[in-house]
Amino acid sequence: MKTKLLAPIAALALVAACAQAPDQGGAVTGAGQATGPRPGTQEDLVANVGDRVFFDFDRSDIRPDQAPTLDRQAAWLQTHRQVRVIIEGHADERGTREYNLALGQRRADSARNYLIARGVDGARISTISYGKDRPAVLGSNEEAWAQNRRAVTVVQ
Repeated sequence: MKTKLLAPIAALALVAACAQAPDQGGAVTGAGQATGPRPGTQEDLVANVGDRVFFDFDRSDIRPDQAPTLDRQAAWLQTHRQVRVIIEGHADERGTREYNLALGQRRADSARNYLIARGVDGARISTISYGKDRPAVLGSNEEAWAQNRRAVTVVQ
């Protein structure tokens, strides 16, 4: 009789323990309720700051409407001084692979330089270009191309 009673209790305890796993990307309160992304993580950056900025066609200069995102990233990086990031530069599908790799690198460098100018230690920021090899959106139209011309900040 005791084993019949203990089995459901053990199962409930197991389910409760799984529901409170803190490494799901968010913090967990004592009551088991998620409170949002853990500070200093990629999820925190995406949810509270924004991880990407967009560029005009064939350009690598920071657009005025994208500067606030980089300003928030700089402030976030100043708050989370232990975090290192890599900035990925991307291009749309137009142009040669070589040209787009160079353009993606200029975009990543532009975002990096902006963050450094806002006080972030350059030793914490590395860059890489993927050119047109990793599109965020598939399609051969201006809407897709606009989403693919980007620099993405990734927590290492």
